[in-house]
Amino acid sequence: MIGPEVAIAALLTLAFYLYAAFTARSLGRLGERWPVGLRLGAPGLLCIPYALVASSAEIFRWEWLTLYAVLPIAVAALLWQAGRVDAAGQGSWRDFLVLIVLGLAVDLRWFEAAWPARLAVFNKMLLLDAGIYGFLVMRRLDGVGLDLRVRWRDAKVGLREWIYFVPIAVPLGLWLGFLHLHGFHASWMGLLKLAAGAAFTFFFIAVPEELFFRGWLQNLLERRVGRSGALVLTSVLFGLSHFNKRALHFNWRYVLLATVAGIFYGRAWREERRVEASAVAHTLVDTVWSFWLR
Repeated sequence: MIGPEVAIAALLTLAFYLYAAFTARSLGRLGERWPVGLRLGAPGLLCIPYALVASSAEIFRWEWLTLYAVLPIAVAALLWQAGRVDAAGQGSWRDFLVLIVLGLAVDLRWFEAAWPARLAVFNKMLLLDAGIYGFLVMRRLDGVGLDLRVRWRDAKVGLREWIYFVPIAVPLGLWLGFLHLHGFHASWMGLLKLAAGAAFTFFFIAVPEELFFRGWLQNLLERRVGRSGALVLTSVLFGLSHFNKRALHFNWRYVLLATVAGIFYGRAWREERRVEASAVAHTLVDTVWSFWLR
């Protein structure tokens, strides 16, 4: 049973994510009248959810509290500097250093030992908050496309890319033995579970991953290697981020199919530079896989 401390921590963690997702156009003005020191120090408050959850589970450690206070501040400082030295928005080594650290921390689960079992999702969401604050508030990176006010156009683009992806992925996945067809019991409970699973996937898997890989990484790479190069390179990196999923060894089948999927997610994002379009395609892929092909 979730205690009040965990519930409060969840609300605090989600508050900034949802605020950013629904007010992204004005997010860059957040705290613009604050002194620079205050703006740089503000993300240190992300350590509060850790303190609440860890204390309630009696696993609190000062080292982890320090990490969750200092790392977001370091991200904000690096990206603030990136914005100052890269006025043209071409992307600097600071941008890519932040992406490497945040990406590896999530993918390799560096900090999950700080959390109780089954609550490690806090780590992912807190690092996402740190990235959002750094890139959108301090860096003011343009062309990201984070806006959860989903338009019909987003749904159409996402659905179109999913339709393009399916005839490639399903035969390939079945041939590789990665996908396995099975039925789905069409009951009210089953449909409710399907809808809940799709909503969870959209908000907590698709949008965070698409924001990272398309809104930040592909966006920055386009300025360095062009649209096609950025699409391919981001898709390969997206595929490689799945190397340790569902396996104790290098899961090359997952990597291959995720790389192919990344091409279509990237196409959806760059259509109008909207994270929601690629998140729709991502959600459809993950939902169909989970319910019919896993």
